[in-house]
Amino acid sequence: MFLDFFLLLKNDGIPVTLKEYLTLLDALDKDVVDKSVEDFYYISRSVMIKHEQHLDRFDQLFGHYFKGIEMIDDEQFMNIPPEWLEKNFENMLSDEDKEYLKSMGNLEELMERLKEIMAEQKKKHQGGNKWMGTGGTSPFGAYGYNPAGIRVGQDGSRHRRAVKVWDKREFKDLDDSVELQTRNMKMALRRLRSLTREGQRDELDLDKTIDKTSRNAGYLDIQMVPEKKNNVKVLMFFDNGGSMDDHVELCSRLFSAAKYEFKHMEFYYFHNCIYERLWKDNIRRWQEQIPTYEVLHKYNSDYKCIIVGDASMSPWELMYQNGSVEHNNEEPGLRWLERLKEQFPYTVWLNPVPKEDWKWTESINMVKEFYEDRMFPLTLSGINDAVKALKDKKIKYESN
Repeated sequence: MFLDFFLLLKNDGIPVTLKEYLTLLDALDKDVVDKSVEDFYYISRSVMIKHEQHLDRFDQLFGHYFKGIEMIDDEQFMNIPPEWLEKNFENMLSDEDKEYLKSMGNLEELMERLKEIMAEQKKKHQGGNKWMGTGGTSPFGAYGYNPAGIRVGQDGSRHRRAVKVWDKREFKDLDDSVELQTRNMKMALRRLRSLTREGQRDELDLDKTIDKTSRNAGYLDIQMVPEKKNNVKVLMFFDNGGSMDDHVELCSRLFSAAKYEFKHMEFYYFHNCIYERLWKDNIRRWQEQIPTYEVLHKYNSDYKCIIVGDASMSPWELMYQNGSVEHNNEEPGLRWLERLKEQFPYTVWLNPVPKEDWKWTESINMVKEFYEDRMFPLTLSGINDAVKALKDKKIKYESN
């Protein structure tokens, strides 16, 4: 029972195990929930999904498997010809008309009627109260009104009357392939924290206190330890302006999350590539610039370095003198990135451009190769991989 559903989840990459599948069957056998699609959705999600990042994909696969309700793929929902669902008009009913349209029965009755309609209907339909189509009062279709309808092929809810809407996808922001919210960024960056104990012993060590007291024949022997402190030091460089204007909001969230998570966090701005000068105030960037050499000498190699930028520029900026679009740089961009890599061997590059698009931009591939594939997309999984790279190993530096 439901073996195909289990295999669908597993083959898609969701980490489900046989134990969870058997647990689900046991719950169904013991009537933990009523035998309805909605109840099965909640019990199967509770049993099968162990991490919030898989909730959104579970909803999509559930909708695909139980496609009698709503399909996640608009092109294949029950093989309905798309022209049947084209939005030609919207039938706006009066309050009296809506009051007249009462519920047409429970979910099971609606689904049975939908099957009958699918067997009988042979062409596109608009308006009316029977066939599946658009702009009518039938319970099956899109852009119409029915107090107990099944929405088919419509881009979002309008009257919020559909009996089931699997494509609501409340957990889309938790998917590890989507751009991040500040909360998710904090959780991902938190794994970079390095907790050590320093200073006065002013925190109770419960485990050692219990152990010492037990060994002391029950006489209380309190053990104290210093408070845990996060001593990781982070240095961030943000690309600003030009093509990065499309990613301002996302980078602002990352900046906010990093400021919250790291006590020792410093940041600087650059444009396209890091050259001989940086700045901390974009409004006064031409008046209050900071020599890059000063930054290199100010922070030691213990700092974890995170560069945030789309790396989308002319290859001239990386390879040649005077290649910058804004000023006459005396040295190419890669020479400055080389100095940065030498000083900060724990470095990663976060790119807000979707990873599948990197191959189309030469400069992205040049920077990615220069940083030995330590460029990661600015997604939840990308930040997780970047944090792991920062903790596990240094960049190899070979002096020319």
